[in-house]
Order: sequence, then structure tokens, then C-alpha cells
Amino acid sequence: MVIFEKVKEKDVIKLKELGFTPSDPKTVYEVIRYQKNNVTAILYTSEKLFLQGKKELVEKIADKLEQIGLGKRVKIQEFKSETGWMIGSDESLKGDTFGGLVVAAVKADHIIRNKLLDLGVADSKTLADKEILIMAESIKKIAPCNIKSILPLEYNQYDGNVTQLLNKMHLETAKYLAPGGHIVDQYPGCTVGDVITTKAESKYIEVAAASILARAVALKQLSHLSKEAGFHIPKGSTHVKLALHELKERKLDFNKFVKVNFNNVKEFLKENK
Repeated sequence: MVIFEKVKEKDVIKLKELGFTPSDPKTVYEVIRYQKNNVTAILYTSEKLFLQGKKELVEKIADKLEQIGLGKRVKIQEFKSETGWMIGSDESLKGDTFGGLVVAAVKADHIIRNKLLDLGVADSKTLADKEILIMAESIKKIAPCNIKSILPLEYNQYDGNVTQLLNKMHLETAKYLAPGGHIVDQYPGCTVGDVITTKAESKYIEVAAASILARAVALKQLSHLSKEAGFHIPKGSTHVKLALHELKERKLDFNKFVKVNFNNVKEFLKENK
């Protein structure tokens, strides 16, 4: 996998000069696809061009595109080389006011790791939402995975703190995929995993893939809550006050949409009795 960014649709036509044949996009996020032998070139609406296929063929095409100045080549993230089966797990929505909690796990050996690399798997924070949703579906086809997603109502009813809940969900997703060494992206109070390390999603491709799955499901959960609420549910916790007011105005049950133990929610409810 090779990625070029800042690629315009008018410029990608240059692929025809290299013998590529255009074809119709397969998703709403694609502008166009090009195919040549065992190499596929996909231009996304984010102006990123993905080259996929056999590594040696992709590299040859990428070199030619660099020579003709087609966009800017993105440095692909390097991951640690592991042996045998490894399971990486990561979470999403932990720090979001709206939404519950999602934990995903991905299992890989050296064959699956190479397929994930060819797919362009990277730390989910470096990818746009539209890229996350597409890549998540591809990861599911390549690697064994398990995802646990709970809505705010279940989160708020949990008899314990968020750290205990995270430990439980990470352990359950890993056990479902066992056997295999378990790698966890460290969080305060983490007590599960054979390897616990900070920024694991930038060190281990299994965790990077898990972070993509977790974020994709988180995006779908927020979209579901938006439909239930009747207005757009925001991500994060910084700019959520207007949305909290909207919940109150519509007389909606806060337990079904937000984490009621968050300080900003408790302060808002105290100020708006």
C-alpha cells in the first residue's frame, strides 16, 4: 500500500498514461478507481490516492507518480515485527460526553499482518472518518475480530467505574479471539493484556486495526443516537453544551445519550434543574 495526498481529480488522469483503465467507484467516498494488472488505484473525496496490490508493482507505480509530481507521497507508518498470533485491542468514546463505550480486538499472524499493511492500516487518529468506515469493512474481511459496543444507558447502569468496565471489555474481546498474545493500548488502571504499552496503535498493527474498528463502530453509534435524538450528536467533550441544552429542551432522558458521571454533565444538570 502506498498513499499520495493532495491529489486532484484532474491530475489523476495521468494514470491513463501509465496504462491504467478507469472504473466506477464502489462507495460514495470514492471519486474514481483505476486498474492495471494487479494494482488498484483509488482516489477518495479526501484527495488521497491509495495504491493497492503486489508490493513490488505498487512501488514501481509509486516511483513513476513521484517523478511526474502527482500529489505528495505519505510516509507509511512502521510497526513492530511480531511472530505468531497476536491480539490487539483498543477502545473508543471513552472521553466523549455523548455515546457509551466501544472496545475492539483484532487477531493477526504474519500473513494477516502483511495484508493489513497492504490495506494501509494506520493509527486511526491519522485517518478521516470516511476512510475509517471503509477501512473497517476491509479489516473485517482480512482478520479475525471481535467488537463490544455499549450504549449510554448500559454504560450508566454499570455497577463499577469506567476502568473496571474497560478492563472487562478488553479481556472479553481478547478471550473471544484466543489463543494469542494480547496487546493493549495502556489506559489508567489497565490490568489486562500480556503487553501493555502507551501509543500501542502506533507500534503494533493489530492495535492500529482494532482502533479503526472501534472508531468506526463509535461513529455509527453516534449516528444512531443522532437519529434517536433528532439532532446532530457531537463528538468529544469540548463543544457539547449546546447539545446538552438541546437534550433538555426536547425533554430527552440524559441516561440514554450521555455519560451522566462526566463532570460537565453533572455541572450542566446542577445548573439547569
